[in-house]
Amino acid sequence: MIYVIATVEVATDKRDQFIAAFLANVPNVLAEEGCIEYQPTVDLATEIPVQPAERTNVVTVVEKWESLATLKAHLVAPHMVSYRETVKHLVKSVSIQVLEPAAV
Repeated sequence: MIYVIATVEVATDKRDQFIAAFLANVPNVLAEEGCIEYQPTVDLATEIPVQPAERTNVVTVVEKWESLATLKAHLVAPHMVSYRETVKHLVKSVSIQVLEPAAV
């Protein structure tokens, strides 16, 4: 199993529009072979000292996949190609971290 943390910086005042488009595609992604979890999240203001300031123009996508192969298939799936075209005018930047469970 692998985890993906995708950080999406959206254009000013476009976060809600981006989230709506993202959520419309979620059923397609959850239907993919190997997708365990796929969820957009936004910063929560908590006043916890070690937490950075709230980022109102960022959506963090939390994903869980069965394998790196299923993640790679996801990235080129037709619905993902179409989705990226749909949101490209809303997105300023994207970065991802691919993680695996730590072993001792």
